[in-house]
Amino acid sequence: MVRSTTIFRVHDALPLAASVDDENTEKALTEYKQQSKLVFRRLNANSEPACSIESGQYTLHYLIVDKVIYMCICDANYPRKLAFSYLDELSKEFQTSYGDKIETVNRPYAFMGFDTFISKTTRLYRDSRTLQGSGTAPGPSSQLDQLNENLKDVTRIMTKNMEDLLWRGDSLDRMSHLSTSLRSESAKYRKAARNINLQALIRKWAPIGGLGLFFILFIWYRFF
Repeated sequence: MVRSTTIFRVHDALPLAASVDDENTEKALTEYKQQSKLVFRRLNANSEPACSIESGQYTLHYLIVDKVIYMCICDANYPRKLAFSYLDELSKEFQTSYGDKIETVNRPYAFMGFDTFISKTTRLYRDSRTLQGSGTAPGPSSQLDQLNENLKDVTRIMTKNMEDLLWRGDSLDRMSHLSTSLRSESAKYRKAARNINLQALIRKWAPIGGLGLFFILFIWYRFF
């Protein structure tokens, strides 16, 4: 399930709004929230617009829309497609409500009134079984149908490890990810090219090799 939500501004990582978490949740997630702040201070215009960051029993998902970061901390087994659908819902409502004020505020949590919408949406996304259509929990079928229609294909969203990001110099930079993809594609191309060249050599020399083998066998049979 979705455990906690925070909304940041990209260029200075200023928190704009957040869920109001109970004492137990706040205590359990203190370390993860601190990690998220370290990560978001590194984000910029070249960062991946969406990413999942694994950290122990929880996964941090973020979505960047119009220079705003929407982040939620979920149980590690919570479906990614639901997490990003949840963040997408928040981004649309937040932009509608505060889009023209985002760049004007200087104090943290200037839009804490948005917690009402966060709480309502979190409750809607609480039971992943219901949202995926199992029918094991109550809820209006029209809402569930709409959510299922809005679920995104997240197979291309990058997944990172928190330890790699914080301590091993891994990057959330979009160009770094693109460079890695290009290197992978280049390696595949080189391998395919080698296979094509090998097949061409076989086609070129196989007849000559066959004739040579036939000649050797003929000589051996004829004289030995």
